[in-house]
Amino acid sequence: MDPDAVAKAFVEHYYSTFDANRAGLATLYQDGSMLTFEGQKIMGSQNIVAKLTGLPFQQCQHQISTVDCQPSGPAGGMLVFVSGNLQLAGEQHALKFSQMFQLMPTAQGSLFVLNDIFRLNYA
Repeated sequence: MDPDAVAKAFVEHYYSTFDANRAGLATLYQDGSMLTFEGQKIMGSQNIVAKLTGLPFQQCQHQISTVDCQPSGPAGGMLVFVSGNLQLAGEQHALKFSQMFQLMPTAQGSLFVLNDIFRLNYA
């Protein structure tokens, strides 16, 4: 399993799901997952999806600039760091963002998001 290919596939899946159907992200998180969104800590899949679906915009488009990954820990986890632009519907200028995911393996052989940190990058 090539970590770079796994990270790239995860990032493509995550952001295409976010842009088309944010509620669909629920399958990527578990009860022990944590999202830090602009400094606000949110625990658990249900609360994370409630936060993401409750954001004050309906449509957006992520444009990914970079994806970096590293193996993380003896359990087969992976750190994935993403940077890019976020274009909101009706807005002229894109917003720069960074996001870090810690992916952990499940008993079924897939990966879930244990930790997720999101920040807008203001110039």
